[in-house]
Amino acid sequence: MTDFQSPYRWVIVAVAAVMLAVSMGQLVNGLSSFFLPLEAEFGWGRGEIALINTFGLIGLGLGGILMGRVADRVGIRGVVLTGAITTGLSVLAASQARELWQLYALFFVAGAVGGGALFAPLITLVGVWFRAGAGLAIGLVAAGQAIGQGGVPLVSALLIEAFGWRGAFMTLGLGSLVTLVPLALLIRPPPTTAATVSQAGGDIRALGAVSAVVVMGAATLMCCSLMSVPLMHLLPYAQDCGIPAAQAGGIVSVMMLAAIVGRVAFGQLADWIGAIPAYLAASAWQTALVFLFTQFHDVNQLLAFAPVYGFGYAGVMTGVLLTIRRVTPAESRATCTGVIVAFAWAGHGLGGVVGGYLYDATANYDLTFAVAAAAGVVNLAIVGSLGLWLSRDRSQVPSPRGAALPR
Repeated sequence: MTDFQSPYRWVIVAVAAVMLAVSMGQLVNGLSSFFLPLEAEFGWGRGEIALINTFGLIGLGLGGILMGRVADRVGIRGVVLTGAITTGLSVLAASQARELWQLYALFFVAGAVGGGALFAPLITLVGVWFRAGAGLAIGLVAAGQAIGQGGVPLVSALLIEAFGWRGAFMTLGLGSLVTLVPLALLIRPPPTTAATVSQAGGDIRALGAVSAVVVMGAATLMCCSLMSVPLMHLLPYAQDCGIPAAQAGGIVSVMMLAAIVGRVAFGQLADWIGAIPAYLAASAWQTALVFLFTQFHDVNQLLAFAPVYGFGYAGVMTGVLLTIRRVTPAESRATCTGVIVAFAWAGHGLGGVVGGYLYDATANYDLTFAVAAAAGVVNLAIVGSLGLWLSRDRSQVPSPRGAALPR
């Protein structure tokens, strides 16, 4: 049995999915449940509160670039273990914050040294364990992240109601340490990692490293700016409509439950039709539907619409990861992935904070969601142009044989 047929590759998928659920659920949109409690206690604006999340995402992007390179030198297990410990301790420390700048600093550290040591290294690890069927494997890991992004806001809302926002941060931090540290010890690379990476996608047309970073960086900046608006502002929007916090958190959870299915489905779709077409389909879905959130004002309407949006939106992250794998040169794929993912997290931070300030300026969310849709249109134009360029003279490019690789 070769390394790539070993059942342990599915252990890697499961461990990565759970670790990203716990860590990314807190760092990407877990703060959404804390908007109103922090606003009520300190009088901070929603733009200022959203900036806490932005600092975390900037750290996540920068840390992903650095930690990917460190993992190549010292081994992935030590890096992932560092990320697990840092994430838990940072969230735990947030429970004692008294000033806004303290939350900015703690979430930056949580992103840079915590999430940065988890997201890009774990996604890359899953990719090198799978020579074939990487779309499904990465879709399953992304589905795990979706579980966290749906579950953490709901759990946080319940914890805030029970223990206040400080108690919620403390519980989340302790829970992260108890969950993430043991899982980090299960991480290991396949012995033939280098050979795997060099073969993954090396026989089809790709961009140069710089071109891939510029084009995909611009695309992910726009698509993730859109994506972050419902993730960060749907819960407070629902509360503004008079929906209690727990039910508002439930709307996000329903959206992310649909996203679990969507991420797996779009991963499988990418194995069938190619990474870029799957990415385009998911991007078009979220762009077309995102503004409709502002047209619904009661809990039943939002509960019905949220999973419809969530299924298609979910495929974007799977499509991004597989498209990066598709368009980057094999010899610099790890570095390119870290830089492009940094643009994605920057987009998450940008969309969230701009959305918060637009709300502060207008006292409603219409302009926030409209600007998000406009960012989606720009993303579609970039990715569509990329797909057309790569399809030129396709008949002259040798077709891959054997393994079904992302196209």
